[in-house]
Amino acid sequence: MILGLQERLLRRGDYLRGAFVKPERVDGYIVGVNPGDREDILGRFGFSEASVDEAVRSARRGSALWRRVDASERATALRRFRDAMSNMSDRLAMLICRETGKPLWEARQEVVASIRVVDLLVDDGLPLLSPAVLHETDARSDYRPQGVVAVIVPFSLPLLHATLNVQAAILTGNAVVLKPSKFTPGVGQAVAELMDRCRLPRGVFNLVQGSGAGVGSRLVEHPGVDALLFSGSHATAEAISSTLRKRPHLPRMLHTGGKASATILPGCEMDQAIYETILGAFLTSGQRHNSTARVFVLRSIADVVCDALARRMQHVRVGYGLDSQVFMGPVISENVRSRYRRFGKKLSAEGHTALLGVDSFEPGERRGFYVRPSLYLMDGNDPEAWLGEESPGPILMVHPVDSWEEAISRHNQVRFRPAASIFGDPDSMEVEEMSQRIQSGAININRSTIGASQRLPSAGFGSSSNGYSSGIQLLRFLTRPSAMLVERRPFDREHLVPGVYWDAGPRAEDVTSTYDPDADATDAD
Repeated sequence: MILGLQERLLRRGDYLRGAFVKPERVDGYIVGVNPGDREDILGRFGFSEASVDEAVRSARRGSALWRRVDASERATALRRFRDAMSNMSDRLAMLICRETGKPLWEARQEVVASIRVVDLLVDDGLPLLSPAVLHETDARSDYRPQGVVAVIVPFSLPLLHATLNVQAAILTGNAVVLKPSKFTPGVGQAVAELMDRCRLPRGVFNLVQGSGAGVGSRLVEHPGVDALLFSGSHATAEAISSTLRKRPHLPRMLHTGGKASATILPGCEMDQAIYETILGAFLTSGQRHNSTARVFVLRSIADVVCDALARRMQHVRVGYGLDSQVFMGPVISENVRSRYRRFGKKLSAEGHTALLGVDSFEPGERRGFYVRPSLYLMDGNDPEAWLGEESPGPILMVHPVDSWEEAISRHNQVRFRPAASIFGDPDSMEVEEMSQRIQSGAININRSTIGASQRLPSAGFGSSSNGYSSGIQLLRFLTRPSAMLVERRPFDREHLVPGVYWDAGPRAEDVTSTYDPDADATDAD
């Protein structure tokens, strides 16, 4: 049962072989704490690294069965998951709110987005899995599942990331081992409870709880894993790549986010630019992989933009997620809050102007990891040095530039480029040229960086990803194309390539070949 307000979560353990199993030997515990109210303890989740081995073995058995099931039947399982999620939408939203601290209205949006992504996979995904057939040559190419897929998801969108990755793997005939974030074990367990209602063969879906350093590392390096889907920090992605250096052939999709950038041009709809920038920078407390971290602004309007941002940001309400009037909740942990403070103080020490400095506070009587949004004007020592920095939490840096060409140049120097916003006239030459020259996974005109369509392929530039697209294109990553040519003509010993003599006869140099290259042109198709 998925918990409601202030209920203790029934901790059910890992999900292996089609059932919940509590580990026999516990290596440690992760504690589910509401970051908006530290007195709200969801529970202690015991974990065991040995569960990873059992989960992969279970998935291996499930994969052997599931890969033979027709794609239309797999889609039926996805529909059951979607229906179960829809029926539990209120409780899921409450759980997301409590585990991540994000406002309840935002948590509800995540549930709706998760339901819609399942519909997208079913409606648009099935045609992508149809074989490519060449009827005139009796040839075809089928999209075959990878096998056992390890899925590691972050806390920022715990339900959406898990739903997209797991359901895409299930639809393509793979078996899954899911490891949720250590900050959202309850959402991970809820996904397993929903999967339990889908009537899948045992082993097709598996869940292991635990820390990234222990359980996560063991899952990544397990030789029984055939593909990896990872969303998280760049530092963790680097560790994964180092761990897998002896398995360079292992398919891996690494989405490491970082932060996104925006450019505000003269002549834009200023209120819209300010509003969308605030949304992009501070929704989910600035912790999404495509949250806006920096804004490039032409100097001619820099004062206007900075004043407008500072004025509007002071009216952004920060507080407990169940308060219906709250826009932004806490950051996820004390570690993130401490990094947030240190980052802002370092900016000030480098001579950059704190228009709104880093500030933590406690709203009312609740003790949580609360901070206020901060705004810095990058006019101090070497502002370009900060283009490679990933700001923790709700920090927005404004970089004045002399031209839109310089804005492009600066943007393309940023280390993380998952998304970019441009605020200006969509029909202008400047916006058209910028959209062509900006190196970014997604480019949003007059929209925040966090807006994305799962129907459209995109992959982050720089250190944001290793080049694979998420969304509907996940189905391509999770399958391997396998081509098959069939020859139905009888063997003709008179039609052999030059130099091959089937029967004993004259010497090779005395025989003239009758080979006709046009009759064997299949490879040229």
